[in-house]
Amino acid sequence: MQHLFIQTKTERSPGVKLHVVAAGPADGPLVILLHGFPEFWYGWRKQIDDLAAAGYRVWAPDQRGYNLSEKPANVADYRVDKLVEDVIGLIEAAGVEKAFIVGHDWGALVAWWLAMTHPGRIRRLVILNVPHPSVMARFIATHPRQTFRSWYIYFFQVPKLPEWVLRLGNWRALSQMMQRSSRPGTFSDEDMRCYREAWTQSDRYGMPAFRAMVNWYRAAFGRATLGRASVQHPSAPPASRRVTVPTLMIWGRQDTALVSDMAQPSIERCDQGKLVYLHQATHWVQHEEPARVNALLKEFLQDER
Repeated sequence: MQHLFIQTKTERSPGVKLHVVAAGPADGPLVILLHGFPEFWYGWRKQIDDLAAAGYRVWAPDQRGYNLSEKPANVADYRVDKLVEDVIGLIEAAGVEKAFIVGHDWGALVAWWLAMTHPGRIRRLVILNVPHPSVMARFIATHPRQTFRSWYIYFFQVPKLPEWVLRLGNWRALSQMMQRSSRPGTFSDEDMRCYREAWTQSDRYGMPAFRAMVNWYRAAFGRATLGRASVQHPSAPPASRRVTVPTLMIWGRQDTALVSDMAQPSIERCDQGKLVYLHQATHWVQHEEPARVNALLKEFLQDER
């Protein structure tokens, strides 16, 4: 693996400098792996080498605000349209027109948005355990089970308090959340040490990584989740909510944060969609069943080569 720092500047955005872990042949088809909360590039450690060995050029960035990547100070800097521009900047920096995009958790939401707004940048799309944004919004508003499971979104709107609470006891609550919501043994003590180190990072101006990570939620939901009519930091809605690129959804049915009822209506919003359930996996599907996930990834991506 190589560790790179890439400026994501595009025609629309000055971008940010992202830390990227790269592997595989330089002339291989580009696969970009987008992690979620509260992870960083390390969340794809069980996929990177396997995809690289299959001939792909793999880039796994720390997304904006995470770990070693640049950490803008303002909440509005974490709107989803800016996160999408970061991915486009990575594609352009790689010198290609399109890439295979794979996203988990928040990375999957960025991937959905990229597919709706810039489908010409995606060869094929893979989504792990996150519903289509329209489906997510509807379920949070109308389905009590999902509303209850999304309690943390409301908590993250409070200024400064989440950062303070979750850092107590050397990130005890956040570490326990990952371990209790996954199958036993999914995250080792060494894994958690790496995560705690990433959460503790800050930039040269003192912007903490964890505040930047929580700002993703503040920018996306803002006042809308507090029952007000307006959104605090809106992104322009896509012209169409349909996904036209070939799409694979992999969904661990034991997810404790997101109800599996959202998976089928999400894939129905894809013109060329395929849904695969992993019945014993949780939200942390690529950690728990890497062999199965890797096989599904390579089979789906191979169809385009």
